[in-house]
Amino acid sequence: MAHYLDPLMRPQSVAVIGASDAPARIGGRPVYSMLEGKYQGRLYPVNPGRDTVQGLKAYPSIKDVPEVVDSVVISVPAAVALDVIQECADAGVKSAVVFTSGFAEIGEAGLDAQAEIGRIARESGMRIVGPNCLGVFTLDIGWFGTFANTLASLKVPPGPIGIVTQSGAYGGHLFTISQNRGVGTNHWVTTGNEVDVDVAEVIEYYAEVDSIRVIVAYAEGIKDADRMCRALDKARAAEKPVIFMKVGATEAGARAAASHTASLAGADAVFDGLFLQYGAYRAETTEEMADLAYACQFGRYPKGNKIGLQTISGGIGVQLADASTKRGFDVAPLPDATQKKILELIPFAGVNNPVDFTGQVLNERRFLEDSMRHVLNEGGYDAHILYMASLPVSQFTGALSLEIFTALREEYPEELLMMSMIATPEGRNKYEALGYPCFEDHSLAVRAMAGLRYFGEVFERGRPDAAPALPPGTLPAPAEAVGEHEAKQIIASAGIPVARETLADDAEACVTAWREFGGPVVMKIASPDLPHKTEIGGVLLNVDGEDAVREGHATLLERARTAKPDARIDGVIVAEMIKGGVETVMGVVRDPVFGPVVMFGIGGVFVEVLKDVTFRVAPFGPDEARRMIDGIRGRAMLDGVRGAPPSDIDALADALSKLSVFAAANAESVETIDVNPFIVLPKGAVAVDALIIPRE
Repeated sequence: MAHYLDPLMRPQSVAVIGASDAPARIGGRPVYSMLEGKYQGRLYPVNPGRDTVQGLKAYPSIKDVPEVVDSVVISVPAAVALDVIQECADAGVKSAVVFTSGFAEIGEAGLDAQAEIGRIARESGMRIVGPNCLGVFTLDIGWFGTFANTLASLKVPPGPIGIVTQSGAYGGHLFTISQNRGVGTNHWVTTGNEVDVDVAEVIEYYAEVDSIRVIVAYAEGIKDADRMCRALDKARAAEKPVIFMKVGATEAGARAAASHTASLAGADAVFDGLFLQYGAYRAETTEEMADLAYACQFGRYPKGNKIGLQTISGGIGVQLADASTKRGFDVAPLPDATQKKILELIPFAGVNNPVDFTGQVLNERRFLEDSMRHVLNEGGYDAHILYMASLPVSQFTGALSLEIFTALREEYPEELLMMSMIATPEGRNKYEALGYPCFEDHSLAVRAMAGLRYFGEVFERGRPDAAPALPPGTLPAPAEAVGEHEAKQIIASAGIPVARETLADDAEACVTAWREFGGPVVMKIASPDLPHKTEIGGVLLNVDGEDAVREGHATLLERARTAKPDARIDGVIVAEMIKGGVETVMGVVRDPVFGPVVMFGIGGVFVEVLKDVTFRVAPFGPDEARRMIDGIRGRAMLDGVRGAPPSDIDALADALSKLSVFAAANAESVETIDVNPFIVLPKGAVAVDALIIPRE
């Protein structure tokens, strides 16, 4: 076998345990499908009550099958499932697909039994899909380890798409929708309760198999964070798009996901960050998944965001331009010289971008062909969308249109040109065979092109830079709660710049510190028991003068004692007053699935009201930190507003990266880190407050 999962994905011998003579029954459908689908391996029905099943010799048990099979399909009641699975393991079976339900998805009652299945898998090495799954299939060899009625949905020959979903019913739905869309799927896996094989491992398999070029995945929760990160990284390195739908984005959805698959759903914003970090595309709908998988199977991706739009309808052209702009494309006009050439061909055309050559263009072949050639040669566009309505399949213009686009494809074999047309599947097939993705709805064509551009950018930049090492002498995270001053000392040791400050024991020490700073200062109460100082008035700004400093010291102590009489008081922090710059927030939170993840956002009201933040899984390098910075809606604040100078993005990215490395190194001891605000200056950046909460 070329891959350790091949006994499951491409088995050469299969036994169906609980095989039924009735194709309509769950135990009969795999046998029926493999007979109808001309399974290329050896098929053994197992049923102690029958001599034959659907015309094949039946065997009383897996021990009686004349060879050690690559895979078994188990369709038996939950009461006997454990015994059957153990018998398969004892017989040396390499993999099993377990349809049987009644395990962790029903709650506590099924947990022990499911844990026993996991033990069998670990101790025997037999790979198990399920339980409570709809199964597996591989079309090109006729392997149907599923009770889904797959054959009834087949419309498209096997192709380069691999599908994996946790949900069986949704997996069947997705396959049917994608077949209707023209997606050439070959491999399909539903993982169910994931006692052993999970979505991440199947993605990893798809990333390593040459015949699969596009990966479509659906998950409600993820259990093995390291495997998922590794799988997505392998897919990116192999330049295979991963189109992912992760549900459970709302509290209600997360509860439903947990009860359905007994999976742990991580925070939704963390998944957004994960997919951006590893170059997966997060789809919102089944239609979006199918459309993008369809477009990806042509294997052409833009290397930039300049798009050329051509149309026979001025109204559609405006809509194309609007949709493209909203999705971040550069709808740049054609060069003046090119516009003149097109006007000489078609005096009535609109020649900016979109190019509107109207429906009269097919009156003479060279009008359309030469116009498009000018755009392709001189426009400098990375991708093109062409709206043709029904002209490519019309009885009057269809033959000429096909001749033109055949000639253009021969002349421009690598050009990414997407067509929007109204046509039957047979009419579209002719253009698809030439390498033109076809969409009836022009707005969906733009959405799909934006997805292709996303993958083009991901593949162009490749793997991100490695995370830096921690500086020598970095202090460990604290084992118990510490005050702000000590927290800043710890992060400063990790290379994160902090504002100059002094921890003063009394009023006179505060005055001494004020003199050393030589100007207005910030004064704060220092206590590990008062982490949210602003809520009790524990921060004083712009304090200047000896009397003001002494009064500030007294005020802070009084407010602290009033708020919490038994609070431990370390003293009063006297810090330099940072003027100017942009307030940002950096933080770390321990996600239950992915461990430490780093948060970044613009500080102040942007965090509290707009929640304009983004996440990445720790650790990462400065280049990923830059992409993190660029991903927030308030990014323009850092470029300078109303005459303010631009912020030092390099310093900010460096600090984010170092925070991620510190968080990863202290993953077992840190629950939360807040660096807020972290002020980014025109040159440099400094933390003016920090909070570290250790894990309990």
